[in-house]
Amino acid sequence: MHLRWPRHQDLSHAGYDQHGASAFSSVDRDGIGWRGESSVGLLTDEGESIVRIVTRRGVMSRRRPSAAAALAVLVLGGAVTGCSSTNSTSTTATVAKGSQGSSTTSIPSAAFSDTTGVTSSTVTIGNVSTLFAGLFKGALIGTQAYADYVNSQGGIFGRKLVVDSYDDGYQGAPNRQGTQSAIQKDFATVGGFSLQDSFGGTVLAANPGFPNVTVPLDQPTADLPNTFSPDPPKPGWSLGALTWFKSHYPQDITATGTLIADQPSAITKWQWQKQAMESIGYKVTYEKQFDITQTDFTQNVVAMHQAGIKILFLEQMPQNYAAAVIKALDQQNFHPIVVFGAGAYSDQLVPNAGGPAATEGLYFEMPNALFLGEDTKTIPAANTFVTWMQKVSPGVKPDLYSLFGWLSAQLFAQALKAAGKSPTRGSVLQALGKITSFDGSGLFAVVNPAGKVPPSCFVLSRITNGKIQRYQDPPISGSTKGFICNAPYYYVDGSTN
Repeated sequence: MHLRWPRHQDLSHAGYDQHGASAFSSVDRDGIGWRGESSVGLLTDEGESIVRIVTRRGVMSRRRPSAAAALAVLVLGGAVTGCSSTNSTSTTATVAKGSQGSSTTSIPSAAFSDTTGVTSSTVTIGNVSTLFAGLFKGALIGTQAYADYVNSQGGIFGRKLVVDSYDDGYQGAPNRQGTQSAIQKDFATVGGFSLQDSFGGTVLAANPGFPNVTVPLDQPTADLPNTFSPDPPKPGWSLGALTWFKSHYPQDITATGTLIADQPSAITKWQWQKQAMESIGYKVTYEKQFDITQTDFTQNVVAMHQAGIKILFLEQMPQNYAAAVIKALDQQNFHPIVVFGAGAYSDQLVPNAGGPAATEGLYFEMPNALFLGEDTKTIPAANTFVTWMQKVSPGVKPDLYSLFGWLSAQLFAQALKAAGKSPTRGSVLQALGKITSFDGSGLFAVVNPAGKVPPSCFVLSRITNGKIQRYQDPPISGSTKGFICNAPYYYVDGSTN
């Protein structure tokens, strides 16, 4: 189904300047200057309004698009490796790690009679994301794609899923306002993605009877008893890939290097990874922070070469930075073992990094299947995901955000179905609290959404002749569905699960 924006929603009204620049800055974050709101429809070719886009118009300060976009894209690199927020004011709810399920005692009794957003023919869900400058529009498209897929199958007990979309404009106050609006008129929030989710988290904390099914970046929001995620973030790091590389390159792990963006969340996640590495014998001999506007990594590569680095872990690094590092490595004729994560997984990496020769042998370790097309013939869910992404937005390039939106909607739909023909917010929360195993039909490593247990399995792939291909993974038809499950998740308190 082809989506198009109404003609009257021009850039000036959507919060862009004439160059399409985003307007994020710490001084803007409270949303000062926003006034009013208006709803416009996202239309299909048949004229049916299936997504309601809520925009808030106002005057915001202008910033260089490169800095804001760079900051946003770094999130992709670290989103599947655990999350952290430095501006959170959310109320933390303690959840025992590794618990089998989520307690239903925290669900307010009133939630079991709350049917907000439900009619005889529809269930309306809210998606609060940063669509500003197109930053995380994939989260909305992925959510809508799964909703359309479910609707094509007849919906859930005859009810179709309708997606209300709220653009927080890369601002804190609109994120909070969008979340509040969703609580007032939507059944749940599903699939949203934003750097500002801690602001909405304060609203979610005050409304424990409202289901939130997303991949939060803010840890206190993720810990709320009414938040359920297809990729639960917890302070720590999976030992799986680290154990694999240790077993295959035992002499190289004593000369480990990394490059980390100079952003608090990235630095925090690196400290978690480093702690996990050192717990199994790695020795980090080069670690350097880089500015988010950096485009040339030659000096870093020269320094790593001089330091004798043998293996380079760059799981948090997105494609654009990864390509620049590979170019510098190739130019300096320096070829350590290089390991990337889901952030660099892109069909643009090879051409942007200098072609097949420059990228030959590079590794990827990710908690997700190869959703860019490589697994579509062997994993039915991958084919369904790609197919419906194209139906909703022809020509779109699936990314990690769209996968998160799709998986969040799938997790919600599973709970909605389990809640029966007369769902309430309380019954869906109760159903979510019983989902202790979820893998997106093979698209993602197994997680425990109810117990908030992150993935420990991974897919290993490698670039061969310019193509990203699975590498030494078990059969997709096997018990682990093609994921390597060789080690537990390491928590920062030193425990594993």
